[in-house]
Amino acid sequence: MPQEPPQRIVIQYPSPAVDGGRFPAKRCVGDRVVVEADIFRDGHDLLRAVVLNHPGQMSRPHRERSLWREAEMRPIDAHLDGVRWAGSFEVEEAGTWTYTIEAWADRFGTWRDELGRKVEASQHDLSGEMSEGLVLLREAADVAEVEGDRAVIEHALIALEDPAIPESAKFDVALGPELFAAVERVQPRHESVVLEKPLTIEVDRLRARFGAWYELFPRSWGGLEGVQRQLPRLEELGFDVVYLPPIHPIGHTNRKGRDNALRAKAGDPGSPWAIGDETGGHDAIHPDLGSKDDLERLTKAAGALGIDIALDFAIQASADHPWLTEHPEWFHRRPDGTLKYAENPPKRYQDIYNFNWDSEDWQGLWNALKEVVLEWVRLGVKAFRVDNPHTKPFAFWAWLIEEVHREDRDVIFLAEAFTRRGVMRHLAKLGFSQSYTYFTWKNSRHELTEYVSELATGEEREYFRPNFFANTPDILHAYLQNGGRPAFEARLVLAATLSPTYGIYSGFEHFENTPLRDGSEEYLHSEKYEIKDRALDGPLLPLIQRVNIARRANPALQEFSNIAFLDTANEALIAYAKHSPVAGSGGSPSTVITVVNLDAHQMQEGLAVVPARLGLPPSFTVQDLLSLHSNMYQWRIGQNYVRLGPGKSHLLRVEL
Repeated sequence: MPQEPPQRIVIQYPSPAVDGGRFPAKRCVGDRVVVEADIFRDGHDLLRAVVLNHPGQMSRPHRERSLWREAEMRPIDAHLDGVRWAGSFEVEEAGTWTYTIEAWADRFGTWRDELGRKVEASQHDLSGEMSEGLVLLREAADVAEVEGDRAVIEHALIALEDPAIPESAKFDVALGPELFAAVERVQPRHESVVLEKPLTIEVDRLRARFGAWYELFPRSWGGLEGVQRQLPRLEELGFDVVYLPPIHPIGHTNRKGRDNALRAKAGDPGSPWAIGDETGGHDAIHPDLGSKDDLERLTKAAGALGIDIALDFAIQASADHPWLTEHPEWFHRRPDGTLKYAENPPKRYQDIYNFNWDSEDWQGLWNALKEVVLEWVRLGVKAFRVDNPHTKPFAFWAWLIEEVHREDRDVIFLAEAFTRRGVMRHLAKLGFSQSYTYFTWKNSRHELTEYVSELATGEEREYFRPNFFANTPDILHAYLQNGGRPAFEARLVLAATLSPTYGIYSGFEHFENTPLRDGSEEYLHSEKYEIKDRALDGPLLPLIQRVNIARRANPALQEFSNIAFLDTANEALIAYAKHSPVAGSGGSPSTVITVVNLDAHQMQEGLAVVPARLGLPPSFTVQDLLSLHSNMYQWRIGQNYVRLGPGKSHLLRVEL
């Protein structure tokens, strides 16, 4: 038998909660966090509940009551026996936020509800009920601190205790809305219950969820100064992040030649991922690219344009990296003492070596890598694309990200983890801001619908932020190889409108699509192994600019889980709608409908079916944001005829 009276109110299945609260959910600054939970009690007493929140890590609310903010929760189930409640609060700053739920028995509300039903049923002699109400009102008057509330309650007490006032008038006073509101504000929270453990939410700046990435090799653009000269044009095109593959010195030993040849020829620059030579390692910049002063000037110039500079963080070393002589214990060696180069069969990386995470000096290795990242952060770097994080200890990433965020909470970490789904999820839970995905390999209507729906509606939506890169220096999909310009146009629009964060690697706008060999996803004459003469003059850039302008002007395209796929009566056409209550450039709630012809070779036609559940008027006007002439069309709930050329798209803003 319990020694104390047991709790009678139950709070369960709170959300957002990741793995029962083991990991934080994720949101961005300015988001409204909707909190839900099942809340109920035995019997028929009415309940009240609030969501308590605080911008920081907090313990249970009764210990710091004055530090918590609270917002009312209400039942959201329409049916009679529903127990799901919801409330919300806004997160105004980056960092760790804590929330919990408090529920209690509403004794006055329960009494008022019962009295009202009895009065409505014309029941007689309710003196006993009125005596119960007087007790509750006296209790409320004793604790009322606001003069106005206390005055309302005391006035009601006088009226209810006055024998000269008719019973019907007393009922009017007892059931009056002003009295009810005053008592609800001040009455004690009887049987109060809170979640056993508060839950946390990691709040990032908006760039963690929304942004357009452009990847380029600085050595093909005239070094860091050359990249800086491109910033105004990149801003004009609507890019938010400029991502640079490793900018460090490149090793000489086993340097790769053109097309990944095992022997480099004179003048071959080598792969930037073979990090380190006699001039420095992860904390140095290749002298052909510039200096740390050049990097700092680049990050400042980019910041002035609202652009982040992202660096590649690849934890591997060439045979010439200074750490091999300074810290030989940090590297893997075979029993015969030789170093073991990196492999991912059938791929072989003879020019790089992996670190030994089981080294006796693992703490020294961790701290050295942390200092590398912080060095770049102090020079203004705001994002890191992390190379193969799934091959390094998970605990290291959780520690590193937390340590970096102690110094600069705005730093974003992108996980380049093309690996098992569960591993990708775990990296996101540990703190990675966003992740590469399987998008590159999802090309049919069914594949795209299934995959995006899983990410947008499953538990992953609370913590996994996808970055839909349309191509990378390592991935040239067969769809792009065989589809020509229409394939590039289709994949651009899909990446940029399905996901709020997407990216392209330079060369995409020039439709580079020649593979190293049949069946390969490697580029012929890959920029990983040679220097190219790059310029922002590709024929796809006007479309890229229109897409990015549309993304910035329409809040519906800045979210992920708000997607609704539409029937098209044609497997070659994919259609989907996105809606946001936030007003877009037209001043109305933002709704955008996208239709893409996935067929890169033939024109396709079909019927895009707009369901009534989207809440749009029976008939409405849409403007095609991709059209040079801002074409307007009349659409409606139900079937809408669509005809698109190979790889073409409609990006339709609903005009309300």
